[in-house]
Amino acid sequence: MNIIELKKINKFFGTKGNCVHVLKDVDLTIEKGDFVAIIGQSGSGKSTMMNIIGCLDVPTSGSYKIGGVEVGKMSKDQLADLRCKKFGFIFQRYNLLSSLKATENAALPAIYLGLNTVTRTKRAVELLKKLNLGEKLGNKPNELSGGQQQRVSIARALMNGGEIILADEPTGALDSKSGEMVMEIIKNLHQQGHTIILVTHDSKIAAQASRIIEIKDGEIVSDVRKANEFYEPQDQLEDVKRSRWDTLKYRFMESLNMSVHAIISNKMRSLLTMLGIIIGIASVVSVVALGNASQAKIMEQINSMGTNTIDIMPGTGFGDMRSGRVKTLKVSDSNYLAKQSFIDNSTPKVSDSGTLVYQNYSLTAQLSGVGAEFFEVKGRKIAQGRVFTQDEVNSMASVVVIDDNTKNEMFEDNPNPLGEIIIFNKKPLKIIGVTEKNSNPGPDSESMNIWTPYTTAMYKINGTSDINSITVKISDKVNSQVAEESIEHILTALHGKKDFFMINSDSIKQTVESATNTMKLLIASIAVISLIVGGIGVMNIMLVSVTERTKEIGIRMAIGAKQADILQQFLIEAVLICLVGGFMGVSLSLLIGFGFNTFSQDFGMIFSTASIVLALACSTAIGVIFGYMPAKNASNLNPIDALASE
Repeated sequence: MNIIELKKINKFFGTKGNCVHVLKDVDLTIEKGDFVAIIGQSGSGKSTMMNIIGCLDVPTSGSYKIGGVEVGKMSKDQLADLRCKKFGFIFQRYNLLSSLKATENAALPAIYLGLNTVTRTKRAVELLKKLNLGEKLGNKPNELSGGQQQRVSIARALMNGGEIILADEPTGALDSKSGEMVMEIIKNLHQQGHTIILVTHDSKIAAQASRIIEIKDGEIVSDVRKANEFYEPQDQLEDVKRSRWDTLKYRFMESLNMSVHAIISNKMRSLLTMLGIIIGIASVVSVVALGNASQAKIMEQINSMGTNTIDIMPGTGFGDMRSGRVKTLKVSDSNYLAKQSFIDNSTPKVSDSGTLVYQNYSLTAQLSGVGAEFFEVKGRKIAQGRVFTQDEVNSMASVVVIDDNTKNEMFEDNPNPLGEIIIFNKKPLKIIGVTEKNSNPGPDSESMNIWTPYTTAMYKINGTSDINSITVKISDKVNSQVAEESIEHILTALHGKKDFFMINSDSIKQTVESATNTMKLLIASIAVISLIVGGIGVMNIMLVSVTERTKEIGIRMAIGAKQADILQQFLIEAVLICLVGGFMGVSLSLLIGFGFNTFSQDFGMIFSTASIVLALACSTAIGVIFGYMPAKNASNLNPIDALASE
């Protein structure tokens, strides 16, 4: 029974202007279980014929059938499947993967056949032991002699059954003793039912075959049968049956394992590839953390001015030159606003500047007459003592709360000024509290500030019923913009006209948030550019990697890897490199943040889970986008061209 049939096979290499006719109308049939030697000088076309028989190359014209099935009509994946299940290759230069152990090299074809790890490893060990390599199972190719490497290659050829063994100059790179051993193994394989096709230029090697075919200048010049020795196959593997989902899962996991192995085997190259991603991710996460910290600091400063508050000032706006002389706001306005359901509290404010005296020490200070709720509304915290009560406001009590600056200036030698009497514009005031240091930038952080009940300021110090401003605190559940419009409507109705303007802390907060978000976006965009540059670096190094590993790709294709297998392996490798680089970048940014926060007391980086997740997602996307082209190039390589590369 003919297993191989070639009819009128022609093969041309080169373009029209420089075309070489390598095979010329070759007709050849090979029976199942035969041992055929193809002999000829270098350049005669014997290796080209073997490559066509092994489906590593395709003829320019003619018909090629295996088991009666026309090969010329098969797709690349069908040819890969045929190589996986039908053929076993024994190469002159062994073509073992240097990063894999003997068992892993031998088991490699079974990955593409679909055998699980345990089954294929067990079979690989059995084959290697039969070839007297039981003590070399864990050795890599560079730890084996030439003869041992060739025996590993033979084990690999037999891994999936090897119904047809194609041996290309199997003894060409061996010493005579190793060559004899390899030929004994090949003859034993023939007796076990394998169809052997051996290519050689050595007539002594060819003489050991049952049939000798000589080829010269691309034509068969002789075909001599020495013996009619045909054997039935003894070692046949059944196809692995899996559902479509299980097949996809299996191939993905195997590609993942191979990608991880490739990354670990080339640590320095992988690390250099990751470097751009590491820097990019660390930049993005750190910049966002700094932006969050800046925003939080600014929000803290704004909140210290009063959360959800509105300051009502006389005049038409900050540019109104008359605002200091306008006296339209009254305590009754504040009291009326305090009764509104959307306002938690309202406090009038009276401001005055004057001389503050304590014993023989005097300085210029700013006095503010305020309500009992002022300190809560404005977020001013008390370091010592207390704030005045509503009863003290109602009774015009001569009490005062001083700030940290005033305490440090006037009571440098007295750490507890509570109960002391100070004189402001010739009016005595008793100190009942001291506020904490104001760390917010602005005039209040440097000037001397004191606070007294607004009734005291109006009637005991200024001698007038006029107030300078009103501060209201909006209920948390009320929109501050709606509240502002309501206040404007109420006061306009009370005054008969709009002779005031408002400063809404929420509007300031929103403006600052918008500005800081814009700044974060701008800086993050710059950091993203570094990510893209890192992605281009990944693509370039992966392209170089494909070039460096062209022979590996050729070996994998020769033993049955499909285009999708190669594409998936290199794509997963790129994604893994970017993902690991992403995790390392995040770790680096967290380390930077830890160091920054350790040495910075008032300002600390704030990391966002969302930014970290987004950064990792970006690194994965970069791996897919920039890894696809190199992976696609790898999958499109011609097996025979890839094998020929060095």
